[in-house]
Amino acid sequence: MSADPAARDTSSPDASTPDRQGAEASCFHCGQPIPPGAHYGVTIHTQPRAMCCPGCQAVAQAIVDAGLSDYYLYRTETPAGPADAMPAALRDELALYDRPELQRSFVRVDDANVREAALILEGIVCAACVWLNERHVKSLPGVLEFAVNYSTHRARLRWDDSRIHLSDILKAIRDIGYRAHPFDPGRQEEVYQRERNAALRRLAVAGLGMMQVMMLAVALWIGGDEPDYEGMMQFIRWVAFLVATPVVLYAGSSFFTSAWRDLRQRQLGMDVPVALAIGSTYLASGWATLTASGEVYFESVTMFVFFLLTGRYLEMGARQRAGQATEALGKLLPAMAIRITDQGDVPVPVADLAPGDRVRIRPGDTVPADGTVLEGRSSVNEAMITGESLPRLRQSGDELTGGTVNVESPLVMRVDKVGADTLLSAIQRLLDRAQTEKPRLARMAERGTGHFVAAVLLLTAIVGAVWWFWIDPSRAFWVMVAMLVVTCPCALALATPVALTAATGSLTGRGVLVTRGHALETLAEATDVVFDKTGTLTEGRLARAETLVLGDRGEAACLALAAVLEQGSEHPVARVFQRAGTPAGQLTEQRSTPGLGMEGRVDGARYRIGAADFVAALAPAQPWPTQALAELAHRHPTGSLVLLGGESGPLAAFVLEDRLREDAAECVAVLKARGLGVHLFSGDHPDTVRHVAAGLGIDQARGGLRPEDKLQALAELQARPGAVVAMVGDGINDAPVLSRAHVSIAMAEGTHLAQASADMILYGDRLGQLPNAHRLSRRMVQIVRQNIRWAIGYNVIALPVAASGVLTPWMAALGMSLSSLIVVVNSLRLRENPSPRR
Repeated sequence: MSADPAARDTSSPDASTPDRQGAEASCFHCGQPIPPGAHYGVTIHTQPRAMCCPGCQAVAQAIVDAGLSDYYLYRTETPAGPADAMPAALRDELALYDRPELQRSFVRVDDANVREAALILEGIVCAACVWLNERHVKSLPGVLEFAVNYSTHRARLRWDDSRIHLSDILKAIRDIGYRAHPFDPGRQEEVYQRERNAALRRLAVAGLGMMQVMMLAVALWIGGDEPDYEGMMQFIRWVAFLVATPVVLYAGSSFFTSAWRDLRQRQLGMDVPVALAIGSTYLASGWATLTASGEVYFESVTMFVFFLLTGRYLEMGARQRAGQATEALGKLLPAMAIRITDQGDVPVPVADLAPGDRVRIRPGDTVPADGTVLEGRSSVNEAMITGESLPRLRQSGDELTGGTVNVESPLVMRVDKVGADTLLSAIQRLLDRAQTEKPRLARMAERGTGHFVAAVLLLTAIVGAVWWFWIDPSRAFWVMVAMLVVTCPCALALATPVALTAATGSLTGRGVLVTRGHALETLAEATDVVFDKTGTLTEGRLARAETLVLGDRGEAACLALAAVLEQGSEHPVARVFQRAGTPAGQLTEQRSTPGLGMEGRVDGARYRIGAADFVAALAPAQPWPTQALAELAHRHPTGSLVLLGGESGPLAAFVLEDRLREDAAECVAVLKARGLGVHLFSGDHPDTVRHVAAGLGIDQARGGLRPEDKLQALAELQARPGAVVAMVGDGINDAPVLSRAHVSIAMAEGTHLAQASADMILYGDRLGQLPNAHRLSRRMVQIVRQNIRWAIGYNVIALPVAASGVLTPWMAALGMSLSSLIVVVNSLRLRENPSPRR
């Protein structure tokens, strides 16, 4: 698009000043014609500027009053149409977003007043729009954070609700001519669809124009040297000029807009040489047509506009496909749920659910929110969250995650979390954070692009001078055009972001959430991996490893008695027996002795369960099988011994262990086979830690570490030359170590603090995802390096070929487009599921 009114010289009046408000003048804010007799003016940068309507006048005045007049200096496009003054009905509509019942679906409350929401902005057309919105909203009292993602038009907003309401923020955005509303995956798809439609329209114009100009070019090639057809040839040149004009000014306008924006910011972006090539070829051919002298190359300019747009359309499709895995998370929740009320089952919108509601989930239904199973027993497909293909059993007391699918039998669930508090919303927030951070490779590519463009422009000027003065002046211009087009660094700029997006999407589908931009790049360079024990290498929950019957009752009867004694308790030991046995008997006089165990009467007889001394004290005269208990403890050096007994003596001994994860040993073996050093840092007893490490094949293990000791041990490890350390943990005491590591991975079952400190999160309960993530990160870095080598190698070869005069401009455009497509297709290989190969 051509430069907007902001690009005009503000030191002198122009066509938009009030004294020239005829029908031919344009509105300084939106660029629309000003109706005759309209008198709406705003002073901007000391100059009176004319507006077309009260809406544009109000918006422009709001921008000026907020001290953001520089918006008009830096914008590269004008709004799509005149701004409307906000009617009372719209203010009432925005006020609805302040209602707590509506905010439950998209607002997360950090504490009593601080809130966070994801918004989608409409009307963003260039980087200046992002700058204006961020500056304007951040200046509002009570707004704590506001960041806009230019590529997705999504914004992260945090505000203090005691100082400013959401409706006030939405109104402030409306005041400067934009629209904001809560993020909705459906509307995000609409944004993508509009982007695709606009690109297709430009591509269609370029394609049709190219075909027409090529047919005219054939006539020019055949009859160009015939004096009898000179008049006809000039007419054909004019027709080609007219057909090529919309191709350049409409279809190719995005190249000029991007180049102008880069130059205004004193940067040399990738579109600068492209815009120079297109513009100079078009202007030179137009001048040749006007003066009826020289050659015209309208076919070349239309062809490389078409080829460039084709390449970028395919790149856009690849970018959107690469991010589909993450965008799909926002579409997992159903629209409706079945709420159980006193009057029966009532279908309600998911947005109307509240914590405490009871919901019926039929087989095949999607779980509408996070909650707990109250009734029923069924398998639940959690593949979309954890990446685990097999459904998992869920029964009374188990947790359910919104977005998972009930497979077999009906379930009744209590809703615990809704809206922004759900796991899906947390994942979306972490992904937003990851996408706004750029890894080192991407930053290097961006910096290299500017230097590369500057070098190309200088070299092109030198080569052009050589052709002009020493070789063939008639071909000098077209050699320079070919050099500008063939060396466009699109492939270099695409080398990292497409690969990173594809890898992140692939891992998200497998239950590995990347929350920081640098995580995969750093994980690929890791030399050492440090594991915590409890909840990381182990499942983090106790399980019964062995039962030794000591009395005259069978194992089932002992478990049933233990379940009676432990009922109602929230202790981890109690939960083991609550799951293992069905309570049988009437419990009275239940009493808990902290640190020792439980006591109570079952059907009139007194029993105890807990520590050996505590249970033995109930029947001091009865003999205890100390030898059998010693052998049991020896067989399970990492287990905890729990005894059950009554007034008549001992009944049973149970060994409870925090079992190792099924794939922990395989995970360690794979990492060691790849040459990584594997370490175990734990706060547990050193003997227990050594035993676990020996079982897993970990040679370097340290136990009895406090959080500060772990930090010191990690610092010593990082101090080794060339060491890059990855830390895997889950507990609250792991958060400082996770923050200190080069790259940190948290288990999804861990504490929120540990997850907040982590660069990656492993969902599900399988450590096997870690080797997959490590392998894919290495593949990603390898593919990025392949892309960069290809982009640089292509330019090294293409540049001298173009400088020699062998390439025509349209051939250069085709080569540049193919170079970019090769990079994109190579990056999309990362979308495949990682192979189990080592």
